[in-house]
Amino acid sequence: MGITKTEIFTDQQNQIAIFAKAFGHPARVAILQHLFKINSCICGDLVEEIGLAQPTISQHLKELKNLGLIKGNIEGTSICYCIDKDNWTNMKEVMLQFLDQDISKENCC
Repeated sequence: MGITKTEIFTDQQNQIAIFAKAFGHPARVAILQHLFKINSCICGDLVEEIGLAQPTISQHLKELKNLGLIKGNIEGTSICYCIDKDNWTNMKEVMLQFLDQDISKENCC
């Protein structure tokens, strides 16, 4: 596999790509929607809610946690996950700035 060469891109470009990765799989979108709906969650609840196997859910939770959009706390033998509000707010600001760019009124083609 080739090197991604992230160092040739700006911090903002890399950050947008990282955030976009969170939405790159429908299971991660479903997990985020469920966490917003109930405001916290234990992984077992997600297996029932999303309908995927425990290892698959755990893999997506790990990815979302690595991206900084969720955080987890150990409660007994379970991990309780929730949206990381500060990082979510930051992600929204970065993505809105990117998505709010206007297309020129002139046709390019």
